[in-house]
Amino acid sequence: MLLTSADIAALILTLKLATVSTAILLIIGLQIAWWLARTRSRIKPLIETLIALPLILPPTVIGFYLLLAFSPDNWFASSWQQLFGTSLAFSFSGLVIGSVIYSLPFVVQPMQSSYEKIPQLTLLTASSLGANKLDQCFSILLPMTRRATIAAACLAFAHTIGEFGVVLMIGGNIPGETQVISIALYDHVESLAYDRAHTLALTLLMFSFISLLSIYAIGRRGNNKSNRTPLGIRHA
Repeated sequence: MLLTSADIAALILTLKLATVSTAILLIIGLQIAWWLARTRSRIKPLIETLIALPLILPPTVIGFYLLLAFSPDNWFASSWQQLFGTSLAFSFSGLVIGSVIYSLPFVVQPMQSSYEKIPQLTLLTASSLGANKLDQCFSILLPMTRRATIAAACLAFAHTIGEFGVVLMIGGNIPGETQVISIALYDHVESLAYDRAHTLALTLLMFSFISLLSIYAIGRRGNNKSNRTPLGIRHA
C-alpha cells in the first residue's frame, strides 16, 4: 500500500527534523567532544555522565522534564517566547531541542574517541609551522577524523528518525507540525490500520538498515586503509 498524504507529510517533517538536528549536533557535539578529549578538568566525568544519560534513561523521562522546561511558566521557555515569538512545547523548535539533547551522545562519544587518538605532537608540530587553530581544524582534525565524523552524523540522523517517546512528550501529535513518522506509525496501529502501519514500518526498517550498512561500510573501508603499508600492501 502506498503512503497517504498524511504519511508523506509526517515523513517530510521527520527528515526535516533529522537534518536540522544533525546539523546542530555536529556544530555543538564536535566542540564538546574535542574539549572532552583534551581536557584534564575534574568535572570531565560529570560532563561525560550528563551527555551519556540519554543512553540509559527512558525517553519519556527526558521528554517529561523537557516538557516542564518548555512550560510558559519556566524562565527558559518564557525567554524563548520573548525572543522568537513562539512557544517551545508542541512546536517544531521544541522537537529540535529535544532531538539534539537525546541524540547528543551518538555524536560526542564516537568523536571523543576519535579525537583522543590524534597525537598531541601532531598538533604541536603544525602549530610550530605557523598553523593556527582554524588551519589545524581543516588541515589536520577534519581529514584525520573524516570517517568518524560521517559515521557520527549518520548515527545522529538515523537515531532522530526513530525517536518516539521524547517527540511524543514534548511535541504531541499535531499533523503537519509535530507528527513525525514514528508517531504516525503508532496512530495506525492504535486504529488497527495494520496495512498502513506495515508500510511505514517497512519504510523505517529499510532506512535503518541502509544507514547501518553505510556506517559499517565506512568503518570497514577505514580499517582496510589502516592495514596497508606505505606501499599499499596489506598486512597478513
